[in-house]
Amino acid sequence: MGVYPLRKALSLAEEFGLDLVEISPKASPPVCKILEYKKFLYEQKKREKALKAKTSKIIIKEIRFGPNTDEHDYEFKKKHAEKFLKEGAKLKAFVFFKGRSIVFKEKGQILLLRLAQDLEELGKVEQMPILEGKKMTIFIAPKKK
Repeated sequence: MGVYPLRKALSLAEEFGLDLVEISPKASPPVCKILEYKKFLYEQKKREKALKAKTSKIIIKEIRFGPNTDEHDYEFKKKHAEKFLKEGAKLKAFVFFKGRSIVFKEKGQILLLRLAQDLEELGKVEQMPILEGKKMTIFIAPKKK
């Protein structure tokens, strides 16, 4: 088509039985197109949906330990952690200290570092164990295949 003043563009749109749609209002002069408005909205929604489908969603799975978690419970939770990492989810493992068990900070750190070492072939440590209040947390991300 071409560049037209507003009145001329409106009359052309009416002549074709279409709508005058403002595409870029911040441009100088504003950019408008003569097209079917419903079709324009449909195409725009379709583009947004395609972009949303391309973005990957990050899933974070949590595993909770106590400072005195015994061997069987540790192995059981480690199997779940392996499953989560194989599925491609990030893992947030934490040791929760209740009451006066906070004096066993070293035990919690050893437990989390052991978990990270056991899961070394499936994931890499994103964040080393950090104590936040009554929780000591470690993040493990799955390795790319």
